[in-house]
Amino acid sequence: MRDDLLDLRAVLLHERAADRDEAIRRCGRALVDVGAVTEPYVEAMLERERTLSTYVGEEVAIPHGTAAAKEVVRHDAICIVRFPDGVDWDGERVTLCVGIAAKGDGHVPLLAALADILLDPERARALREATEVHQVVKELI
Repeated sequence: MRDDLLDLRAVLLHERAADRDEAIRRCGRALVDVGAVTEPYVEAMLERERTLSTYVGEEVAIPHGTAAAKEVVRHDAICIVRFPDGVDWDGERVTLCVGIAAKGDGHVPLLAALADILLDPERARALREATEVHQVVKELI
């Protein structure tokens, strides 16, 4: 993964959300806070979720905006937001969200790396259970 995609300020490991939409808003807010996107991207993330679930298994979701929202992406970035108590994601339990903002295809290597992690139960567990930023970085980079 390109190490410029993850601003350490966008790694939030002790969050809470009442539901899926609140979790997505928290991811969007993290991307806004590091300057990767402007405010309308958050709504585009919710719109994407209404169209197609971003749940990918292993208690992980990858919320991202619609294709039309690329115009409000300032630079490619990801956020890692962990919800230790879990969030109901349309009947699935999610404890980790990897929010993505991308203008082009800069996030594709990240998706490939994330798929490799999720296919390895031990690495997936380590990522889900990380309580320190350096643990997340170790798994992703």
